[in-house]
Amino acid sequence: MSAEERYLLHEIETSRKRMLSLAKEKPLFSSEVVEISQYLDDLLNRYDGIKSEMINVS
Repeated sequence: MSAEERYLLHEIETSRKRMLSLAKEKPLFSSEVVEISQYLDDLLNRYDGIKSEMINVS
């Protein structure tokens, strides 16, 4: 596993926990929850892109 993959997995898990915590405190449509959700989406897309590249190289 590359350093970038490890970083992304760490960020994904941290952001997921933060989003769940925020969602308990604020409405789901609040700017804070939407912002972390969009950031998490970006991280997941980046991670998926790395995994897809690895499969295509094989």
